[in-house]
Amino acid sequence: MTANDLDQFAAWIEDLIRRRGFDIDSPRGGGKSRLADEAGVHRAAITRLLQRQSMPDLETTRRLAHVLDVPVRDMLIRSGRLTEEDLPLPAAADPAPAAAEVRQLTLEEAAVGLGVPADQREMFIKVAGQFLPHAPARRAPLAKD
Repeated sequence: MTANDLDQFAAWIEDLIRRRGFDIDSPRGGGKSRLADEAGVHRAAITRLLQRQSMPDLETTRRLAHVLDVPVRDMLIRSGRLTEEDLPLPAAADPAPAAAEVRQLTLEEAAVGLGVPADQREMFIKVAGQFLPHAPARRAPLAKD
């Protein structure tokens, strides 16, 4: 991270904070304290960021993203910590895949994939089946590990 990264990020987040209604410009506006309270972070972390002294840690970044209603991905990229290549967006799904291409997991396959112990899979299937009324039927008897 360079000083330029910090300056660009701070300028971006200042604008975002203002647009979200936090008064960070007047000394008695209370915007920094309110933002810190809503995010559950120390006011000093907000002050250090706005004064371009330090970048917030990952947890503070996550909390600020939540309060400011911006994806954590955007915060990490804008901060210069990660690049878009580091955090690629998932490829857009084909809006109408052919029916033959789509196959849902059976509850048994899900249990195996999730690592449910063999002796607890029947219970997992019964419970999960209550939430998925159209769950695919089992393809074969349960395998014993």
